[in-house]
Amino acid sequence: MTTEQQVLDRIARARRRAPKVREERITLAHGAGGKATQTLVDDVFVTAFANPALEALGDGAVVALGTGGPRLVMTTDSFVVSPVFFPGGDIGDLAVNGTVNDLAVSGARPSHLSAAFVLEEGFPVADLRRIATSMGEAAARAGVAIVTGDTKVVQRGKGDGCYITTAGVGVLDRPGTFGPGAVRPGDAILVSGPIGEHGVTIMLARGELDLAADLGSDTAPLNGPVAALLDAVPDGVRVMRDATRGGVATVLNEIARAAGLTITVDEPAVPVQPPVAGACELLGIDPLYVACEGRFVAVVSATAAETALTALRSHPLSADATQIGRVTEDPSALVLLNTTFGGTRIVDVLVGDPLPRIC
Repeated sequence: MTTEQQVLDRIARARRRAPKVREERITLAHGAGGKATQTLVDDVFVTAFANPALEALGDGAVVALGTGGPRLVMTTDSFVVSPVFFPGGDIGDLAVNGTVNDLAVSGARPSHLSAAFVLEEGFPVADLRRIATSMGEAAARAGVAIVTGDTKVVQRGKGDGCYITTAGVGVLDRPGTFGPGAVRPGDAILVSGPIGEHGVTIMLARGELDLAADLGSDTAPLNGPVAALLDAVPDGVRVMRDATRGGVATVLNEIARAAGLTITVDEPAVPVQPPVAGACELLGIDPLYVACEGRFVAVVSATAAETALTALRSHPLSADATQIGRVTEDPSALVLLNTTFGGTRIVDVLVGDPLPRIC
């Protein structure tokens, strides 16, 4: 048996083991979107909440209102980004866009949101007003309404200024379903634009590093680009995911494992802006793992790839969409990277995240 096969067998054995949280207390890694988060979700929450709608564990859950009734997508998310204001956005528009995007990549037409605020005693009212205004403007841009919410205040020192939890619903009025189960060998892997801008922007905004770059968050609503894609190739889209915590690498691993197929990515094809590439190189971080808040990954059939790219590039929020890889028949369910230097390496899911609290 070759060394490579031994490694693959070891990975396969590890994946077959039931997930189990080994730590006695929650750590930052459990909220980072990597292996620690996946283990926590599977071992604690999926076990406790088990039901058919939860099984897919996508960006949103599809629910039907009665037999033959309309299909809805529901999603929820919490935002604890630090700092709450950053170049290109703030916690308010991030909360709206993040929820809209989860609905959009699930194939739904986003319609209504809720917003709950946990505020720390002493948080400036002017800052809260600025955040609320930003949320209202973001909702208007996305074509959704914030229709209900809640507010709680905790004692000084018991929070970190402002946390926001949102929930959203959207109508799934297109025929068919999306999901990793539809992925086939030969399918194309697309990204809607340059990756890593949000995570690097937040890192630089914290001022902990002596680095500066002309860079802003990519936070934006994706329902426009997604609609353009689905209108152009309604039967060609297999699955879509927005690349937030854990970045493109984590999203691709989730798709590969669920589909039982391998995804091969060509490193030179991955779009990364020079400021992001430079900051990641200095810090030893792979841009594939850095969060985006206005980019999504789409797997489309090989025959639909060119039409899909043309449709995405017609929208200003996905004008730089590109194909970065393809699906192969290899059942190892790995993500492989053909590197710039001519080699190949496995792109695994990180345990935690080198950039905590970026959303």
